[in-house]
Amino acid sequence: MAAPEKIETLQPQMNYEQLVTQRQVVDDLLEQAVIFQKSPARVSDAGFTAKLPSNMESIATLLLQAYELEPYRVDFLFGAANANIYNGNVEQAIELYKRVLDVAPDDTKAHIYLATWNRFSNNKKESEEYFERLKELSPEKAAVLNKMFATIDRIAQQPIVDKLDEKLPPQSAIVTLGYVLHPDGSMNDILIQRLEKTLELAKQNPNTLLIVTGGVPKNNKTEANLMKQWLIEHGVASKRIYADNYANSTVENALYSRYALAKHGIKHAVLISSGSHVRRGQTLFEIATWESGPKDIQFQSVAALDKPLDELQQISAKDLLGIYRDSLRVIGLPMFNSGVLQD
Repeated sequence: MAAPEKIETLQPQMNYEQLVTQRQVVDDLLEQAVIFQKSPARVSDAGFTAKLPSNMESIATLLLQAYELEPYRVDFLFGAANANIYNGNVEQAIELYKRVLDVAPDDTKAHIYLATWNRFSNNKKESEEYFERLKELSPEKAAVLNKMFATIDRIAQQPIVDKLDEKLPPQSAIVTLGYVLHPDGSMNDILIQRLEKTLELAKQNPNTLLIVTGGVPKNNKTEANLMKQWLIEHGVASKRIYADNYANSTVENALYSRYALAKHGIKHAVLISSGSHVRRGQTLFEIATWESGPKDIQFQSVAALDKPLDELQQISAKDLLGIYRDSLRVIGLPMFNSGVLQD
């Protein structure tokens, strides 16, 4: 009878013996990553507000160092991969997701990421292989992912418009996405452009609910409160306006505001944001309402133009990456899920 195969556990690959304890080293690495995550340094344009690329590179490096010490903590691999996605380093991220499968070959989350980012990179064969394996592992998750892909494809191809030719039907809402305030708490010109477009549509459709969403505080002020105040000062009745003062991202805009849409039984919603951002906003709102309703709600977008209208018709790779990345977050896959390092 053959002797049973010996099992050998994975061992840390870093020498930490000169330090206090392995656990303390890992905790220190995570604390350093949080410092970079919370850094106020950001890069912004009308459709994209994000941490500086160097911040995400540092987070990825620290998480990979932590993984060398804790080779069963694949959450560190996921976090490092997602930090690379944030920076547009998709191929590096794909290699890290593959390393998760070296540890856990049946991990559904890794298969979702690999099917998604190979699809984004036009690696059709690889994407289909990971998707087919996902269907075997979790048909329900595969169905949601396939629906997400179809939604992204449709919205990525839809034309950008900056006006409505017809009045909105009954049970409609206008949803305006916020934009980061100046450090002194004043509104950016980009946000004012969105409000001007909102006012234009609100006057055309006096019976619609207005939702303004944005909660990143600057000098004790939030986007949504300032947006509501601006609309009131320009003649819109306060009772028409719901202000969401908690959302810190486009993902949270969708996740929080969907319940205002559900509460009021909205059947048709117009999303207003900058032209390079409205596709991402509409995609996330559509996906978010799959879970909460309103059932069969219809969305459309109207742009406050940050670029000439003809330039906006072809979606950029950067904008498409943002749509894929944030769509995954809306269906429940966080960028970071490692203790103190959270979305």
